[in-house]
Amino acid sequence: MFSYCTEPDTLARLEWLSCFLTTGKHLSFYASFGTVLALLAITAPVALLFGFGGATAARASLWPVRMLGKIYISVVRGVPDIAFFMFFVIALDQGFEWLRHQVKCPEWTDPIRQGNDFIVCAAAKLPLNTDPQWMHEVYGFLIAVLTFAIVFGAFAANIIFGAMNAVPRGQLETAEAYGFSPRQTFWRILVPQMWRYALPGLSNLWMILIKSTPLLFLLGVEDIVYWARELGASKTARFTDYPHGDWRMWYFLALLVFYLAFTKLSEVVLERVMRRLNSGQAVVPTSGKAAA
Repeated sequence: MFSYCTEPDTLARLEWLSCFLTTGKHLSFYASFGTVLALLAITAPVALLFGFGGATAARASLWPVRMLGKIYISVVRGVPDIAFFMFFVIALDQGFEWLRHQVKCPEWTDPIRQGNDFIVCAAAKLPLNTDPQWMHEVYGFLIAVLTFAIVFGAFAANIIFGAMNAVPRGQLETAEAYGFSPRQTFWRILVPQMWRYALPGLSNLWMILIKSTPLLFLLGVEDIVYWARELGASKTARFTDYPHGDWRMWYFLALLVFYLAFTKLSEVVLERVMRRLNSGQAVVPTSGKAAA
């Protein structure tokens, strides 16, 4: 905050705006853009790992493993995202605390579930009540990352599963004829070739993941949507040094510009990756060219 911001009521319009846009809450608003980018940077590879594991399991020769992979893909994809986010986060958090409770408080005799309340000993809480605020925020962020990764990993698994099936069977049979083991065929033939079939679907999934980041607000993470609503709502002189009307439209317009710019950048990068993957690939000629 600038030195002349001590008396906001005496400031000219531009000076008042410069002070208003550099308050502590606005700095938290600007930092929340980094939270969204960090979520995307961490969630994307983790979701891809979930997806690759789910797709591999769905193709496994062992029936229990194959069914586990298909159940994961079908169930998670079939549940609405909002319902899954609202339920799974609570269940996951309580599951962690229940496990810690069994280890740290074996002498506890009272029931953990008491009506609608979930009560564990203080030592089993995650994070502990005595932990600093940043640990609570990091824990909530990691829970959000895990939830996003599981949800979008199921969609990625379905895409990768289809891409693996799209690799021509003749390629795999040729590898087997040359003496490749099933493991070698999978890692040296199937996996490298399936990416060019999977990338279009994964590109769409990446765009959906970007548009789904406002769900962080539902998970208790103070993201850009939370701060846009908080800062843009009407403020009076009774509650703030910088009173203003309802400015939410302008804050959400800034979010619109951010998301459009980020998705456009993503499209450019993904298009270049797609061209690189397709370079050198044989293309089946059209009927007209073939006839010529």
